[in-house]
Amino acid sequence: MSRDAHTAFSRAVVDEWVRGGVAHACVAPGSRSTPMAHALAVDGRIAVHVFLDERSAAFAALGIGRATGRPAVVLCTSGTAAANFHPAVAEADLGRVPLVVATADRPPELLHVGAPQTMGQAGLYGSAVRWFVDLGPPVDEPGVGAVWRATAARTVTVATGPPAGPVHWNLPFREPLVPTGDPLVEVPGRPDGAPWTRVGRTVRVADRDVVARVAALVRAHPRGVIVAGWGSGADPDLVARVADLAAWPVLADGVSGLRAGPFAVSTYDPLLRVPAFAASHRPDVVLRLGAPTTGRVLGEHLRDVPVVVLDPADTWADPSRAAVERVAGDADGFLRALAVSLQGGRADRAWLDDWLGAEAAARVAVDAHLDGCTEAFEGRIARDVVDAVPDGGAFVVASSMPIRDVESFARPRTGIAVHANRGVNGIDGFVSTAIGVALGSGVPTVALLGDLCFLHDANGMLGAARRGIDCTFVVVDNDGGGIFSFLPQAEAMPGEFETLFGTPQGVDLAALAAAHGVTVVDATVDALPDLVAGVAGGGVRVVRVRTDRAANVALHRATWAAVAAALPPSM
Repeated sequence: MSRDAHTAFSRAVVDEWVRGGVAHACVAPGSRSTPMAHALAVDGRIAVHVFLDERSAAFAALGIGRATGRPAVVLCTSGTAAANFHPAVAEADLGRVPLVVATADRPPELLHVGAPQTMGQAGLYGSAVRWFVDLGPPVDEPGVGAVWRATAARTVTVATGPPAGPVHWNLPFREPLVPTGDPLVEVPGRPDGAPWTRVGRTVRVADRDVVARVAALVRAHPRGVIVAGWGSGADPDLVARVADLAAWPVLADGVSGLRAGPFAVSTYDPLLRVPAFAASHRPDVVLRLGAPTTGRVLGEHLRDVPVVVLDPADTWADPSRAAVERVAGDADGFLRALAVSLQGGRADRAWLDDWLGAEAAARVAVDAHLDGCTEAFEGRIARDVVDAVPDGGAFVVASSMPIRDVESFARPRTGIAVHANRGVNGIDGFVSTAIGVALGSGVPTVALLGDLCFLHDANGMLGAARRGIDCTFVVVDNDGGGIFSFLPQAEAMPGEFETLFGTPQGVDLAALAAAHGVTVVDATVDALPDLVAGVAGGGVRVVRVRTDRAANVALHRATWAAVAAALPPSM
C-alpha cells in the first residue's frame, strides 16, 4: 500500500518545531516548498507570516529571533530564492540570532541537468551556519520517523545555541507536492508533547584562578573602565556592583542594555572628542562586556590598552588584539564571583568621581545644546526618540548614523528592549527586521533609520499595514548617505563626493510608503516625541524628519564644542 511520505514528513517536522518552542514562521511563496508551507498553515500552532520578498522574509525571521531569543523558521522555494536569504543568514551568524533556514530544493535526479529553478544549494551559506543538513527527499522506510523528528529537534537546539545562530535544512521534494490522499507514514512523537531530544544546558561555574587573576588586575589598577557593547548578557545590577567595588566608570553604548545606572557615563563619546580630557582619562586596563562599542572614538582611545573580555558566546570578539584574558560562559556568574573577590571596595575613588563629574557636566551641555537647536538635528532626533519610546516597548536602531547618534547623544534609559543588527553592521533588511521584532515581541515598536536604509528595504513595507502590529518608523531624510559627510572623502573628493558617497536619491518617501498603504507624517523635531510616544495603536506608519547633511555635520561639531566648553579646566 502506498503511503504519503512528503505530507507525513512535513507535519512531523512542524510538530517537532512546536515542541521545541518555535512559534513563528516567515514564508515566501513558491511551488517546491508546498509540502512544508501547507504543513505550517494547517498545523495552527505556529504563526505564519507571508512575505513576497525572500530577503524580507529572512530578515523578519531574524527580527523575531532577536526579540524572542527563540528561532523562527524561514521557508522558501528552490533556486535564487534561497540565495536571497544569505544576508540575513550572515547577520544571524555574527549577531548570534537563532534562525532555522528551510530551503526547498529539487530532488537529486534534477540537479546538474539544466532543470529549471535549480542550482547547488548544499552548503549555500558556507561557514555562516551552525549546522547544515540534507536528508534527501522523504521516503517511506522503516525507522524514518525517528530520523525526521530527531533532525527537526536538533535544528531548534543548535539554532538556540550557545552560541545562537542559523541552521540550514535543505529540503528536496519530489512531485506530487500536494497531499496525495494516501495514508500517511506513521511518525509518532514522544509522549506528553516532549521534544524528540531534550538538551540540558549546564551553567559554567566561574573558574577560581581566572577570577583571582582578573580581581588582582582590577585591584592593581585604579584607572580602569568597564566597557559594554551588545551581547554581554549581563545583569545591570551586577555590573553596577562590580563598578562600585572597582571604582571604575561604565562606558556602555546604546544597544548594550547597560547604559543606565549610577556609574554609567552616557556622554563618553563627546567627552573623548575633547583632546585634553581624552589625554588625562586614558585607562590602564579595560573590562569589556560583550562586543566592542559602536563608534570609532572610544575604540581609538583604548588602542593598546590591555583588555579583559567577558564574552558569553565565546566568539573571540577581539578585533584590536588587545585581550590579555578572555572569559567565556555565563556573564552573571563571573561578575558575581568577581564582586565577591573585590569585596571591601577601593578606598580611592577619585578616578570614578572625576568621570562622573564629567558626565554630569557633559550631559547638561549636550541636552542644553540639543534643546537650543533651531533646525532639525539628527543628534537631537536620536535622543528624543529613545526618550519617547513607551515603557515596555521595543526600540530598533539602524546602522550607519542612527546608532552612532544614539551612542553619542541618547540619555540613559531603562524599561525598553533595544535591538540592532550589529553582527555585520549592514543597513540591508532593516525595515523587515523591525517588523519581525514587532511580530515576535507583540509590543509597540519604534525604529530609527535613515532614508537610504529605508529605501534599501522598501519591500519590507509590502503588506506591513495588514500584519496587526504597532511599528513606527522614524526616517531621518537627508536625501543621501549622511555618514559619509563626516569622512575625509567629503573634503578630499569634492567633485566626485555627491555621486559616489552622498548619493542623493530624490525619492518621495511619502509616495513610496503610501503605495504600500502606510501612513506618512512629516514631523518637526518639536512634534517628534509625541508622535513616537503614540506608537501604541498606530499600526505601521512612517514619521519623516527632514534634515540637511552639511548642517548636520556642523551641528555635531557644535555639540562637541559645547561639551569641551562645559568641562572645568581641571579636566
